Amino acid sequence: MRHNKSINHLGRQSGHRKALLANLASSLILEKRITTTVAKAKALKTYVEPLITKSKEDTTHSRRVVFSYLKNKEAVAELFRTVAPKIADRPGGYTRVLHVGFRQGDAAEMALIELVDFNEAALASAPKKAAKKATRRSTKKAETAAPAAAEEKPAE
Repeated sequence: MRHNKSINHLGRQSGHRKALLANLASSLILEKRITTTVAKAKALKTYVEPLITKSKEDTTHSRRVVFSYLKNKEAVAELFRTVAPKIADRPGGYTRVLHVGFRQGDAAEMALIELVDFNEAALASAPKKAAKKATRRSTKKAETAAPAAAEEKPAE
């Protein structure tokens, strides 16, 4: 039974697992989309989302904390320069996991994990939000009714 076992150990020792997740996170940040197994994608999601949240605040401390997890200067720079400004107004849910089928060699279930705000195809197909009206009352009816009433009075 796996009571109170909150993380997936991925069949690895802790040092190997930390290195694996750091490398996957760096690849995800640099490439914006990677393909891996479903178990690794789910573990990566819980690993990288707090780092993205920390990148919203661009301070020396937050950069050092993120670097201690990623251990890759280029990935940290990319995270703070391009990813953080794009997700600044998003309250969470920075990644998306899509199941893509099974691997040819061992039939492992594969998934595509991507950063949500960097998928141009999904952003282009998403409907644009229309400008919301300030009131539910129809001002057009009132405007058209007043001139119509004004026109009727001179005709009488």
